[in-house]
This record gives sequence, structure tokens and C-alpha cells, in this order.
Amino acid sequence: KNGDQVVGNRTKIKIVKNKVAPPFKTAECEILYGKGISASASLLNLGVQFDIINKSGAWFSYKDARIGQGRDNARRYLEDNPEVAEEVKQQIMEKINGKLTAPAAPKIGVAKPKVIIPVFPGTNCEYDTAKAFARAGADPEILVVRNLTPADVAESCEALVKAIDASQIVMLPGGFSGGDEPDGSAKFIASFFRNPEVTEAVRRLLQQRDGLMLGICNGFQALIKLGLVPYGDIRPITACDPTLTFNTIGRHQSMLVHTRVASTGSPWLSKCEVGEMHTVAISHGEGRFVANDEVLAQLIANGQVATQYVGEDGKPSMDLSVNPNGSALAIEGITSPDGRVLGKMGHAERRGDNLYRNVPEHVPGDKFMPIFESGVAYFA
Repeated sequence: KNGDQVVGNRTKIKIVKNKVAPPFKTAECEILYGKGISASASLLNLGVQFDIINKSGAWFSYKDARIGQGRDNARRYLEDNPEVAEEVKQQIMEKINGKLTAPAAPKIGVAKPKVIIPVFPGTNCEYDTAKAFARAGADPEILVVRNLTPADVAESCEALVKAIDASQIVMLPGGFSGGDEPDGSAKFIASFFRNPEVTEAVRRLLQQRDGLMLGICNGFQALIKLGLVPYGDIRPITACDPTLTFNTIGRHQSMLVHTRVASTGSPWLSKCEVGEMHTVAISHGEGRFVANDEVLAQLIANGQVATQYVGEDGKPSMDLSVNPNGSALAIEGITSPDGRVLGKMGHAERRGDNLYRNVPEHVPGDKFMPIFESGVAYFA
């Protein structure tokens, strides 16, 4: 309201048909009469939640200067002062620094942890992933999931359950499961893991056996469709849960990007420091992380935002040259609440002494993210 005058509504929208992204999603936003959806209202909400904008009674203040009495006046101030709005947005992205409470070390150490890497139709990163784990000191095993007949699927489920029970780490590698069609990316992988026997094997791994899970690119998409990130368990997904959807540019992106570590405490990040930058390859059409304001605030408060896309100056950005998919708050990876499960878009497995020689500014070695080494070290 502006005084007694109603100027808009906070509205829940359900998308029934969508040719460029999964349908039947819902979102909440503020719609202003005569203007439409208000981005400045969402910015104001996040600014208040992160103590960048202060609210005292009906007054909103930024940097000790009052910007408006009442939400509508504060929102209009941000609209009328785009340089201030951009400054607030940048501070919100840079405020993502946290630390999880690290899970206790495994009750029984393992010198050479077993890693099971299931390969689904469309998976194409299993060999690079196996090499990365072997280089880190693990014992990787590739398991091809067959789906030609119902009997093949049943046998593959049984084989995967046995493999999970015999492993310390489950790794879901990248690829193009479902051809990355709308609602297709990782859909088959998620359906397979929702088999009750596979689900229970995953729960035993994470909840009883001190195990870890990692998903990169297509694997991250599967983890988020299962609920393993950000919730740490396989559970029903609702329209209010975060997801990964089509890049804002509307097409596939493939390049080297910079990321920064935003939180530590997860076993996967034990060899990293907050603020540390790494160079990583990305290659995806559906990598844009989206979530509502409340979920974003909760992830940040819990220290579950693991990594962000950043420029060469180390600052997160919404510029497509830095954040190639347009992810909210430049988020590249998130973890489960206890850090045992990590999902990220960047292909940390695509590394080696003779790679990227055509990129002059790239320095081999210390710019690569040591997530495989961290995960293996957890069991030492």
C-alpha cells in the first residue's frame, strides 16, 4: 500500500505451460499495478534479510541514510536510484561467506576409499571423473546402468545397491541425460535413485556409514531433483524448492570460468579456504540456479552456498561473461546441511598438466579446485 491506496499485490504464480523450461512451477513475487513484477521489491527483501538495508519501524535506511518510510517508498527509492540498487545487489552477493559444522570423521578410516560412478544414458564424464578420483588416491568403479528392458533395469538397480553398500562415495558425473529437454535433464537418473532399494542404500551410506556424495553438472541436476541438495535426503520436491533451469542466454554455454569458495566445513571443501578462487570448465544448457528469497536466505545462513561465479577481481557478478547461466546470487554449487553432499556445475574433473594450453592467462596447478583430494582425505 501507499498510504490507504493499494498499489499492488504479492502474488503466487503457477506456470502451466512452458516451452523453454519445466512447467508446473510456482513463484511468489510482487506485482505493481501498471508496472508488472517488481525486481526492486525482491532486492529490498534480501537487503533487509542480510542487514544491508536496515528497517526500524516503518523506516528503511541504507548506510545511515533513510531511503523511505514504508516498503513502497523504499522500493521506489531503489527504482529511482539504480546505482544504489546495484550496490546493494553486489553487497548481497559478496555477503555469502559461511562455514558448516563439519561432520565427524568416519568411525573407521579407509586408506583407499571406494567410489562408485553410475553411468546412465547420456553420461559422458565418467572416465575423467574416475581418473580424478584415482589421482587423488581413491579406488573408482564405473557401473553402466542398462535400461533396454525392464529386466535390465531391475538388474541394474540390484547391482547399484550392492555397489553403494560396498563404497564410501557415490559420484554422479556430468552428461546430457534426457537430452537436456525441458524437465529432461537428470530426470531418468532421479527416477532411478527413487527406486526404494536404491533410496535406502543412499540413506545407509549418508546416515549410517559416514559416506559422501558428489554431483557435477548433470549429476548436480540429479541431486537437486532428488532433494539431496539442499536437504540431505531423497524426498518429494515441491514447487517452492530450488532448482536448476535453462541458462538465461537461451543456449548451451561452454567456457572456462572463475569460482570462489563461499563456505567451508564440508568434507568436499576441507582443503579450501573461504575466498579462494579456482578456474573450472563449464559446459551446460541448464545450469541456472534459482530459488525464492526465503530459501536463498536460509542457504546462506546455514553456510550451504559452497561456491559462486566471480570475475578476475574475485567479486560475484550477474554479468554473463562471469556468471554464464545467470544463477541467482551467482551461485555455482551448494551442499546438504551437513556438507556430506555437494552439487556443482563446474567440471572440476576436467584438469591435467597439458590441458588449456591455448588459454594464455591460465596457470596450471594451483587454480584447480581440490574437491577430489578433499573427499578422499576425509576417510584417511
